[in-house]
Amino acid sequence: MGPLQANQRGDQGTRAAGPVCRNPGFLRVSNAKTSDISSLDQLVFLPGAFYILDRGYVDFARLFGIHQAGAFFVIRPKRKMSFGVSKRLPADAGAGVVRDRIIKLRGKHRQAIRRWPLRLVRYIDPATGRRFTFLSNHLQLPAEQIALLYRKRWRIELLFKWMKQHLHVKSFFGTTPNAVKSQLWIAVIVLLLIHRLKHRLNLKQTPNEIAQILSVTLCEKTLINEAFFDDHEQIATLPDPNQLLLFNL
Repeated sequence: MGPLQANQRGDQGTRAAGPVCRNPGFLRVSNAKTSDISSLDQLVFLPGAFYILDRGYVDFARLFGIHQAGAFFVIRPKRKMSFGVSKRLPADAGAGVVRDRIIKLRGKHRQAIRRWPLRLVRYIDPATGRRFTFLSNHLQLPAEQIALLYRKRWRIELLFKWMKQHLHVKSFFGTTPNAVKSQLWIAVIVLLLIHRLKHRLNLKQTPNEIAQILSVTLCEKTLINEAFFDDHEQIATLPDPNQLLLFNL
């Protein structure tokens, strides 16, 4: 799955009140043989933003690119990562943080990466007792917030689950790469417009219900905000004072 971006801005000397995850802002349609990690080469990293990644994106040359752009990342490292401890930071066991270290990588990396200080946090989820290890290039953020940022990554999993359930692309009108990509992009654009409409008009209907209402009112001359009123059907049945009655019922 793709990276999640959080908009906690500020340099390493500034602590924000808490991480806030943004809506997805990047989409790439590729064939099944394209590796996920190559998506990092297509991203324009925003200074001060956090990028939440899973183990499939462990590539220290690419992660160093995020760091050079002035952005931050949180990732789960691979188990056999070689490193040395530079500094031990106090851990807050009450918040689930059992270890907090500043480390430097060892191995066959270029010199700039071997000199690069990183943050290694080991965390126990109080609810499940599961143990996690996180790696980040932010050296001053509280360790529990690093764990919280990674927990927010679950939103991208929920997004993909929702898209599989509601993004109805079961057949294609063409089989060429351009035709398939065009249909996928159109479906995603419609999905985003529906979500924007829901938030802009503060609609209570679900996105799927909104899509159904729009599909049956495409040929009607109805104001978009009136199409979602509960009394829309009643308003439609009221007599038009400008329309003469042919029969008295």
